[in-house]
Amino acid sequence: MSICTLTEAAQDQINDLCKQNDCFAISLNIKGGGCAGFEYDWGLVKSKEDIDTQDEIISAGQGNLVIGMHSLIYLFGTQIDYVKSLVGSQFEINNPNTRSSCGCGVSVNFDDRIHSHFME
Repeated sequence: MSICTLTEAAQDQINDLCKQNDCFAISLNIKGGGCAGFEYDWGLVKSKEDIDTQDEIISAGQGNLVIGMHSLIYLFGTQIDYVKSLVGSQFEINNPNTRSSCGCGVSVNFDDRIHSHFME
């Protein structure tokens, strides 16, 4: 079972970004910060050699999404979509593990049960 699922729109955008940036993958990680405590952190991975063997690689066709091993517990069960609107376009993350999020959609807080469940 994959950590995350990607909609067709998200796969298409990941493929486009990988092609435009001549890279192996788009990365998604969780880092501390933001008004809710954590932030989604997007990046580029130039080659497969730049990732840790414990990172999760999710194929999106010709491109890939890489999730860092330290972010896996926070993103388990997440669906990623790519939405376009009149005011812009962005990846939309539907993460069942979040307890709350900021209005910006970038900053989130996680359910404390995540830590206790994975630390047992």
